[in-house]
Amino acid sequence: MAQRIVIDPVTRIEGHAKITIQLDDAGEVADAHFHVTQVRGFEKFVEGRPFHEMPSLMARICGICPVSHLVASAKACDELLAVEIPETATKLRQILNLAQMIQSHALSFFYLSSPDLLLGMDEVPEKRSLFGVAEADPVLARDGVRLRQIGQTIIELLGGKRIHPGWVVPGGVNAPLSEDARDAMLAMIPEGLDIARRTLEWYRTVLPYFEDEIATFANVKTLFMGLTNAENTLEFYDGPVRIINGTGEVIADQLSADHYTEFLQEAVEPWSFLKTPFYRPMGYPDGVYRVGPLARLNIVGRCGTPRADEYLGLFREQDTQSSFHYHTARLIEIMYGLEKVGMLLREPDILSKRTRAVAEPNRSWGVGISEAPRGTLLHHYEIDDNGLITRANLIIATGNNNYAMDRGVYEVAKRYVRGGSLNDGMLNRVESIIRAFDPCLSCSTHAVGQMPMQVELLTPNGEVVEVLKR
Repeated sequence: MAQRIVIDPVTRIEGHAKITIQLDDAGEVADAHFHVTQVRGFEKFVEGRPFHEMPSLMARICGICPVSHLVASAKACDELLAVEIPETATKLRQILNLAQMIQSHALSFFYLSSPDLLLGMDEVPEKRSLFGVAEADPVLARDGVRLRQIGQTIIELLGGKRIHPGWVVPGGVNAPLSEDARDAMLAMIPEGLDIARRTLEWYRTVLPYFEDEIATFANVKTLFMGLTNAENTLEFYDGPVRIINGTGEVIADQLSADHYTEFLQEAVEPWSFLKTPFYRPMGYPDGVYRVGPLARLNIVGRCGTPRADEYLGLFREQDTQSSFHYHTARLIEIMYGLEKVGMLLREPDILSKRTRAVAEPNRSWGVGISEAPRGTLLHHYEIDDNGLITRANLIIATGNNNYAMDRGVYEVAKRYVRGGSLNDGMLNRVESIIRAFDPCLSCSTHAVGQMPMQVELLTPNGEVVEVLKR
């Protein structure tokens, strides 16, 4: 008989998901899948809309990472205009995108994952929250809140508001940076760097307690994909695509987003509405890859800022294949983001009034690519002679990690489920592998509503033995 167990609070992921675990005749896990149960619809919603509305419309895809969609969308519109935007506008967009990364990574690490990392995977659900973290380590909790606030404040000072700013537009940005806003942002950087350093040092002491999870959590051999630049350092705004394998060998390099259909393809599986992109020349599933913080650190030579490079060196003293290390990668990227923002704000032309190129559409299609907190994000638009959208295609950062999340669930289930028994510690570990990727499921599928996770334990003939719901 199926059993329904309700666990509060709602699981710490953004979006809707379900997990099924299939047992063999001996009661061992034969298979498991991560199901995303909604359909993305923004590509159809925007058809018939004027192209210049796209950045603001696409920012509404997500309330967690609206800037990421704003930037990628505006870059696609830049291509429709066939213009070179002012250099200052590029730098201001970079600052906004990095601030988005800082606040989103802080949300993921401190709010969603630190309860597991500080209190342990087997802590009772009632304590596994930011409130439990605040009780056990007030400094860690305050640091997380403040670090996210710094990122959001930078977004607000640039874009006018923290959520869904409309400041990034086709051709650049719609207002220059003021001296007062620049100075206010610069004043926050030292505090943010202190928090990033303190958290990285603390987390290095925690990692030895999670050796089993590190060995289990999606420690799967995949490719890695991300943007690069001429300096071979971290790149969040623009540049060619690089793909490497699990040993660091470059599989493909200098790939142009304009020709993404030549090297990317999307597979569809019957258990999920979330598609799985893969590197087309290698086929599916051999060509599946991971994106995001871990991938970005694996594909570059160095971060490109002194403090982040120091911690990247320490990070590379271990095997960097396990998806558990997304947590470390996020902290290193926060350090990099704060350092890079400070560098950009000190550029001599950062207060220039020339921040937008104005033109009419000069191309019938355009592709914009950038790095979102969760990984590589791509927007592709086609327009008619009146500048109205006839087709839109989005490859969302979270979707790129779909296969790795799915196989991660299988690996965790194989390691922790025995004899048909489910317990909260096992469920939390299954959730934790998903949280390591920090998926934005509403972003990649555009769902509405609450955020439940359901785990079903099935017999070989498909009979439901037990159900855990959150």
